[in-house]
Amino acid sequence: MSESQIPSLAAEARDALGRGAARANRRGGRTPAVLYGGAEPPQSLTLDAEVLWRTFRRGRFTARLLDLDIGGKKLRVLPREVQLHPVTDRLLHVDFLRLTKDSKVRVPVPVQFVDQEDSPGLKRGGVLNVVRHEIEMICTATAIPERIVVSLANLDIGDSVHIGSVKLPEGVKPVIARNFTVASVVAPLKEEVVAPTAAAAVPAEGEVPAEGAAAVPGATPGAAPAAGAAP
Repeated sequence: MSESQIPSLAAEARDALGRGAARANRRGGRTPAVLYGGAEPPQSLTLDAEVLWRTFRRGRFTARLLDLDIGGKKLRVLPREVQLHPVTDRLLHVDFLRLTKDSKVRVPVPVQFVDQEDSPGLKRGGVLNVVRHEIEMICTATAIPERIVVSLANLDIGDSVHIGSVKLPEGVKPVIARNFTVASVVAPLKEEVVAPTAAAAVPAEGEVPAEGAAAVPGATPGAAPAAGAAP
């Protein structure tokens, strides 16, 4: 993300602390927050609730760099903990981490799959089984990737792509050290074919149903005995 793309939010220092003060801030259209990290002590802040809410709704809030303007002093931060209202989902409180250019952070990064048209398995009707929709990464605060690109080229049915074969941006590595599976191509599920129920056997013409058996509708009853024949 370039410098021009990093949102800048105005913040104000707050002296009154506690639940009562926090509720008063929210009634006044301000969201309480705290800034921590680095060599400086934590600082209590408030931000415009609507502006902060719009920034939050853009997505990937806890993996997106922000600049906080506190009384004319700009600080690069990363949102960390977020408290939401249990009913309205509005922001109740946000924790911001102070950053420097050398700060290392852990962030979830979404996975983007490409080259589907070059996968023999997908061409033959295979199904992409996504194991990791996002991957938690460790990187410097200035090198947070927007996405991790995973190629599906040459994957056949039964093949998998592991994190070790994925080209990662410089300075970015997964939190998990093992070579875990990101996705695989699996055979399509076969629809279960239900055999049709065998139709009830219809007696041959002239055949009388066995004693106690129900007559089949439409069947020709047995021939009448010949004249003079014993029943």
